[in-house]
Amino acid sequence: MTNSHYIAGRWVEGQGNDCISVNDPALGQPFAEFMAASVAQVDQAVAAARSALPAWKSTSASERAAFLRGFAEQLGQRREALIALQMRNNGKPRHEAEIDLDDAIATFGYYAELAEQLPAKHRDVPLAAPGFTARTRLEPVGVVGLIVPWNFPLVTSAWKLAPALAAGCTVVLKPSEVTPLIEQAYGQIADALGLPAGVLNIVNGKAETGAALSNHNGLDKLSFTGSNSVGSQVMRSASAQCRPVTLELGGKSAIVVFDDCDVDQAVEWIVAGISWNAGQMCSATSRLLVQNGIADTLLPRLQAALENLRVGNPLTEEVDMGPLTSQAQWLKVAGYFATAREEGLQCLAGGKALDRDGWFVSPTLYTDVPKHSRLWTEEIFGPVLCARRFASEEQAIAEANDSRFGLVATVCSADLARAERVADALEVGHVWINSVQAVFVETSWGGTKGSGIGRELGPWGLSAYQSVKHVTRCLG
Repeated sequence: MTNSHYIAGRWVEGQGNDCISVNDPALGQPFAEFMAASVAQVDQAVAAARSALPAWKSTSASERAAFLRGFAEQLGQRREALIALQMRNNGKPRHEAEIDLDDAIATFGYYAELAEQLPAKHRDVPLAAPGFTARTRLEPVGVVGLIVPWNFPLVTSAWKLAPALAAGCTVVLKPSEVTPLIEQAYGQIADALGLPAGVLNIVNGKAETGAALSNHNGLDKLSFTGSNSVGSQVMRSASAQCRPVTLELGGKSAIVVFDDCDVDQAVEWIVAGISWNAGQMCSATSRLLVQNGIADTLLPRLQAALENLRVGNPLTEEVDMGPLTSQAQWLKVAGYFATAREEGLQCLAGGKALDRDGWFVSPTLYTDVPKHSRLWTEEIFGPVLCARRFASEEQAIAEANDSRFGLVATVCSADLARAERVADALEVGHVWINSVQAVFVETSWGGTKGSGIGRELGPWGLSAYQSVKHVTRCLG
């Protein structure tokens, strides 16, 4: 491949030091290669965004909304090609790839509506002191860098790109080197819509490219989704620049099942929370807390459900779960299987890599996992579920909150008053009650503790790309 970077409204060939190999994880084989962007090309992208900023932030809210609706429409027109690419490069089953695309489309449509409402947000502020008037303006924060991960490409970039453009910011987007191809659709759509050159720039690369962007002194803000280890580096670079950041990082989330819950429904919610995207989710509910009264009934049914999941190549089979997206992730998860054997954990299902081509592992369930186990405390990013029993509501809350992460949680109970009470007590950013992990663009996304800083989606996602200006005038 050539011309894989979109800078100042033009497609250009990479001039960096790294060759990016794009793989089909179901086969464990590459199907595309191209050169990464160089540090100089990152400079060019930031300069293009800076040059485009004055005109873009001066466009009317309705003009920006029209572009955002154009993105939504163009994504829909590319539906089959984008779904196929998600399946091939990520290993997602078709139904997951379809939901990803629908999520991205909905995000652009939602922020088009919020963009149209922006003029009403500029308002007069009453003052107690006489002789003065005051008003507020919401202005774009400026040039923003967006660094997105490989587990939900297209989606995570939409969550950042749509509100940034709605706010009037210009953008440099750096996709993951594991899944770089699908974000190129945004550059193609920008061309098709006539988006002004420099408003959107896309640079692909590995650590060198990411560091060049996150350290760049030409940015006004950086938004990053990914691992805690890289997120801490991003935060250090932001502190050196005194620059705002949004960080959406890891999770080790709990699903709490009380003994009044319908067993079959509980199994459905538990399986979805650990097997969706092969468990490669910061929001994966990988810690199962099950009340004593239901545990002996639920765990065997859960074991059977995990063992019956169809695991395979989504391009050639009808499957419930595909492969892990990269060989590095496959090796990481296999390492946790080895740790579980060393720790003597009781394995009810899975616990092994599958003996076939590609990067497949079995959906896995460990029971009675000690709280000091690495598998209980560390984010695995694979379909690995660890279970513990609890006696009381107070114990469930305490054990769910006993984590350095605080992204999401799920509560399963027929007693809705108790479910709401527990949801309020959990130290996380998002809680589901008696549900799979349904994420809506109108709600917020983000966590507490080590799970990050700031919020995406909803009006909070737009606010992340705005600054507040206050104008006070003396009446003389």
